[in-house]
This record gives sequence, C-alpha cells and structure tokens, in this order.
Amino acid sequence: MPTRSLLMCLGIPMQVLHGDEWSALCAADGAQRRVSMALVGAQDAGTWLLVQQETAREVLSAEGAQKITLALAGVAAALRGEADLTPYFRDLVSTPPRAPGQ
Repeated sequence: MPTRSLLMCLGIPMQVLHGDEWSALCAADGAQRRVSMALVGAQDAGTWLLVQQETAREVLSAEGAQKITLALAGVAAALRGEADLTPYFRDLVSTPPRAPGQ
C-alpha cells in the first residue's frame, strides 16, 4: 500500500489585541498574527479566540483557552518523549471517562 502524507490543522488559542469585524491583530506565545474575524465578528481587546489557518473559528473563555494551550503543550511534551503528561491534562485525569448518554 502506498504511503501518503497526512496533515493536521490544529486550533491555537490567540488573544485579540485590536481589530474590527473583518480582521484583528491577535497574539499567542509572543507571536502576533493578522486573523480573519469573518466567522466570529468584531471582538473586544483581550478576548480569546480559537484560530485555525489565520481564521478565528470560535470565541473562547479564558479557562477554555488555558485548557487548549496546556493540551498543545502536552502534545509537544509527548513528541519530546516526556513520560508523565499528567500536568498537561489534569482535567482529563481527574474526571473518569463516561459512556455517551451517562
């Protein structure tokens, strides 16, 4: 079977610095990017967004942005070979899995 390259697009939490209903300058981890706001509309400075491919896809709470940021750090830690990923996924570790509908 031939192999093929698979790409994955991850959403990155970014915080609005300033902008309007069409675009905003957003920041994450010291980097700044111009982001399309077409899907979420104008947002106040300080608002957290989930950004994929230079487009804001969702407005996030500060807690939601923190959880996603930690999870992405956990993925990076796993790729570096870290064995204990508990610090990155405390919300998952502290809550046992449930079957759908429970």
